Amino acid sequence: MGLLLLVLLFLLPCISGLPFYNGFYYSNNPNGWNLGNGHSEGVFNGVKLVVETSEETLFSHQGAQVTLPCRYHYEPTLLAPRTVRIKWWKLSENGAPEQDVLVAIGQRHRSFGDYRGRVLLWQNGEHEVSLQIRDLRLEDSGRYRCEVIDGLEDQSGLVELELRGVVFPYQHPQGRYQLNFHEAQRACEEQDAVVASFEQLFRAWEEGLDWCNAGWLQDASVQYPITLARQPCGGLGLAPGVRSYGPRHHRLHRYDVFCFAPALRGQVYYLEHPEKLTLAEAKEACQEDGAQIAKVGQLFAAWKFRGLDRCDAGWLADGSARYPVVHPRPNCGPLEPGVRSFGFPDPQSREYGVYCYRPRHS
Repeated sequence: MGLLLLVLLFLLPCISGLPFYNGFYYSNNPNGWNLGNGHSEGVFNGVKLVVETSEETLFSHQGAQVTLPCRYHYEPTLLAPRTVRIKWWKLSENGAPEQDVLVAIGQRHRSFGDYRGRVLLWQNGEHEVSLQIRDLRLEDSGRYRCEVIDGLEDQSGLVELELRGVVFPYQHPQGRYQLNFHEAQRACEEQDAVVASFEQLFRAWEEGLDWCNAGWLQDASVQYPITLARQPCGGLGLAPGVRSYGPRHHRLHRYDVFCFAPALRGQVYYLEHPEKLTLAEAKEACQEDGAQIAKVGQLFAAWKFRGLDRCDAGWLADGSARYPVVHPRPNCGPLEPGVRSFGFPDPQSREYGVYCYRPRHS
């Protein structure tokens, strides 16, 4: 009888369907893996696997390098080293699909998609499995999950990355509500920007953005931010906030767009020139100065992050004429800071100077 019992105990871990794995026991609890004694998920054989990530949003800027922190440990501490599998991925949001970023087992690492060649697992210490991203792009902004897998047990934590930038409304040269969703995406890209997310628009509203024209957002919804309720903008009865028209058809419906431009890597400046210029002359003047005519997103970023303050209207690459004001003053437009616009004047008009952009070379 004793011999039979020993044989059965030896065979149990090999029988398919029983809750044994690598010598660790898990109870088949429908609410997750636990020992049935009040321990939370992450407990195996009396040991808890704990994953720690940053609780605060990380801020960076386009072209920079950033490290998303992630560490794990066991409670109580295990003396023998264990092989774990690490997975980083970017969560789905604003209509974009979930993206695998990096997986690693021991010294073997693999990165995916647009992250290939730009990411690595940063292991500066025992049990550190942080993700380092180089040459940050606008689309890298979002929420990332760090998952640590030990046998059948896995635990994870979230890290949120936000690129510094500025939200600005943009209209087609022919006027209000001319852009379908795809045209809105191209319009922002042409201005060195991307379509803003709801979170970016909401943060801009919290900082004082007030705009009565509805515009596309990244998730193909149409919204607009109001800080001062008024009759033409939803009426006096509605509280201030971000008003929404909800999702709209990508091709059939037409609105303006809210773009998001990153913090600058170069310099925007008003070109001192002895006379006013046509649009073609303005482009040529910037080239002769070793630069290029600035885009709308670049001017907004220079105003927001570099404090560009100038009361002279100048041409931009899209054919509009604008000027940035940080410190409002008499004879310089409204009493609030902002980027003023003269719309899209006749390209042959000689009433404006020009804003140029000189990239910073790495």
